[in-house]
Amino acid sequence: MDWVRGEAIGHGSFGKVSFAVTRKQSTQVMVVKSSSASRSATLMNEKLILDEIKGCPQIINCLGDSYTYENGEKLYNVLLEYAPGGALSEKLKNSGDRKLPEIEIRKYAKDLLKGLHYIHKCGYIHCDIKPQNILLGENGQVKIADFGLAKRDESIKDDKLRCELRGTPLYMPPEMVTAGEQSTPADIWALGCVIAEMAAGVPVWGYSDLTELLMKIGVGDELPEFPTKLSEEGKDFLQKCFVKNPKKRWTAEMLLKHPFVADQGDTVALNGERCYSGTPSTSPRCPFDFPDWVSDDSAESSVTSPITSLPSPAIQELLNLNGGSWSTTPAERLRVLLSGEIRPESDWSVDDGWVSVR
Repeated sequence: MDWVRGEAIGHGSFGKVSFAVTRKQSTQVMVVKSSSASRSATLMNEKLILDEIKGCPQIINCLGDSYTYENGEKLYNVLLEYAPGGALSEKLKNSGDRKLPEIEIRKYAKDLLKGLHYIHKCGYIHCDIKPQNILLGENGQVKIADFGLAKRDESIKDDKLRCELRGTPLYMPPEMVTAGEQSTPADIWALGCVIAEMAAGVPVWGYSDLTELLMKIGVGDELPEFPTKLSEEGKDFLQKCFVKNPKKRWTAEMLLKHPFVADQGDTVALNGERCYSGTPSTSPRCPFDFPDWVSDDSAESSVTSPITSLPSPAIQELLNLNGGSWSTTPAERLRVLLSGEIRPESDWSVDDGWVSVR
């Protein structure tokens, strides 16, 4: 595709983002993400994954890629669909109290679930769901973006545990922080964090530094606080997302049938807002009314259980650092990780790490 770079709109650790137009159709506005060709692995990963999962309206559309030479530097560029509504993080920031009405939250939650269900069905995990990576189309439709940290969903067994962090700490699930375990349930935990943030106006975790944040997420039984003004259906929805044990966390497919996002029929006006009529159900009925999928806050968590299986190379590295013995406490594993002896593969920024130049 023959295109021309326009005004820069932002930049991150990988490179920069600019407007772009095609030479033949100057009215077609796109966005181009660019990085130095020598440091383009993350951007190339994003392009490859977007090509494999294309076709979902709730996922940003990739329009192609190319190399250019600009100011003596070779750049790798990925052309993307333009989302005129901007990022969800900006919408929250501009809302005054940083909150959204529940009717909007339900809509965004349903769109996000549709996108995540499609991503997971295609065999991938996004790994970095957060308001900054959720864009809004012209009609307000959700567009999940930024697949630079996304990866294949390989079934993780005890002997395949890895000591890496992939994503943004505020939205990481407990199993990611303490065991490096990241599968599709990690995206569901992050989804719960986003929904709670839309309702409360603040992130689900309070923190003073990174160490405190990771200890709070990974150690103990504490769960994120539910927004007090969220409906009972909304709180029940979050309970299904914030299950410590990832094997008992609800899937995107299951959550799409939850009353919080499922079509409820007629609506009534309440305090100027549309609300679903009828008595809220605290949990969907069939096909989820069976013991294996009951969300129980007291359910045993994989992050508090000793690791008894044979260690993978990454775990063996930790064993070597600890004199050949593996600590059974998540706190000790976090101490080693935070000491820098194991380098995480992650975005350590607590926020999005972007600098806006608009």
